[in-house]
Parts: sequence; structure tokens; C-alpha cells
Amino acid sequence: MTASPNPIELSFELAASRCADLAPRVYQRLCERHPETRAMFRSQGSELVMGSMLALAIEAILDFADARRGHFRLIACEAASHEAYGTSRDLFIAFFAIIRDTLRDLLDDERSGDIARAWHALLIEIDAFAVPA
Repeated sequence: MTASPNPIELSFELAASRCADLAPRVYQRLCERHPETRAMFRSQGSELVMGSMLALAIEAILDFADARRGHFRLIACEAASHEAYGTSRDLFIAFFAIIRDTLRDLLDDERSGDIARAWHALLIEIDAFAVPA
């Protein structure tokens, strides 16, 4: 299997070789940085919701960083729906940085400058794109 030439996709591939499930790491970091999010996921079955949310975010990130075939539009839609039920835009956008930081910690010695630069640019683009209507 050859590595992806897309640095964002490559970062997920490398992380997957080190960690079977990103969700616990991502949500632990989210709750540490934003303690107010703990209350958002207290109901029974929240692990399924969190896993699904992360999977959709990753799918949207990968599409946004590559071909933009449609899944990336979920970012703007979810920014608006999260705002409608009280999640600030800043917190919504912070989730993408949480994913990046979790991958960065997993990759450590395998993280190239290309990956860091690609994530930096991607987060700027997502921030500009996820403007609620």
C-alpha cells in the first residue's frame, strides 16, 4: 500500500497505523480544553454519537482537503445546526483543531513539515468556510 500524496490524508493514515480508535483521544482532549463540552455528551449512548460525529468530521475533512465532491459541505451545514442548538462557532471550529492536535501527538516523529503546513492551511480554510448563513 502506498502512502497518500495528500498530507491531510497521510496524517490520518499514519495515525490509523498507531491507533485503532481516535474517538477517545479526541474527546478527552476536547473535554480538557473545553470543559463545558462534558455536559453535552452525558446521555446514555453518547459514545455512539461521539464516534459518529468524529467519523463525519473526518470524512468532511478528507473531502475538503482533496476533491471537494460534496461531503465537505457538511462542515457549513453542521456549523449552522450546532449554532442553532447553542454551540458557539468558535467551539465548533475548535473541534477541527482538536482533531489535528490529536493526530500531531500520535504522529510525533513521523510528522513532516508538509503535514503541519497542510493542517494549518486547512484550518484557516475551514474557519472561513464554516460561516453560518
